[in-house]
Amino acid sequence: MDNNDPRKAVIVVALVAVICSSLVSAAVVLLRPIHLNNQLLERSRNIMQLTGLVAPGQRLDDEQMLALFKSLDMRIADIDTGGFDDSIDANTFDQRRSAGDPRLAVAVPANQDLAKLGTRSRFATVYLVWEGNALKRIILPIRGAGMWSMLYGYLALEGDMNTIAAASFYEQTETPGLGDQITRPDWLAKWRGRKVYDDLGDPVFAVGPGRIAPDSPAALHRVDALTGATITGDAVTSLVHYWLGPHGFQPLLNQLREQPPSQTASTANGGS
Repeated sequence: MDNNDPRKAVIVVALVAVICSSLVSAAVVLLRPIHLNNQLLERSRNIMQLTGLVAPGQRLDDEQMLALFKSLDMRIADIDTGGFDDSIDANTFDQRRSAGDPRLAVAVPANQDLAKLGTRSRFATVYLVWEGNALKRIILPIRGAGMWSMLYGYLALEGDMNTIAAASFYEQTETPGLGDQITRPDWLAKWRGRKVYDDLGDPVFAVGPGRIAPDSPAALHRVDALTGATITGDAVTSLVHYWLGPHGFQPLLNQLREQPPSQTASTANGGS
């Protein structure tokens, strides 16, 4: 074919496009396992720091971290009924995706949508931490709208299903230096020991207002406000109230308190 023939240029462009698309597709296929493994590793580190099983300052390599994470008692909670659903694989369930799946999602009533979710999944992956045969902690996924972004985190409660053991926020795009203070370890450390519920069983944990004196009555349920980030702080309060309320995990927590679960055989044997 003559070099001046316009058809040659079209053919060359088409061939380059096919080759490039093939290379991109191959790269996606080859890199996907690595990407998924990195996602699992990131999730394991976020959760393991809340379990109390990793000592402060203790450094674990990736394989050790994943092995410890996989030994956790992961279960699928049916948020509506407050029970566990053994028909769903906790290792592969994607709560974020299921919140947009009509088969798995439920609409949040407007008068209860404190976290501004619109819809949420019927199910959630929760993590049980055992000490012998006693349930030491439960780790719950939480999320809600902040000032600019959706805030994603985890909340760990002690075995009484009321005392906060630890908390983390692993994904947010709030204002740098202001709203993103919710990821500060020193601020999150102040959550430890706070009570979620009052004597009537209503969620009352809150951020602020202002600085909370450690020896004040308010310190039972409150943590310091975030300087210059009142809206984000209020959003954190709201999302905790939602997820620990009647349309969130409160039915599950009540059931665990009244009828403590048994440890699974696999976790009792160290996850083997």
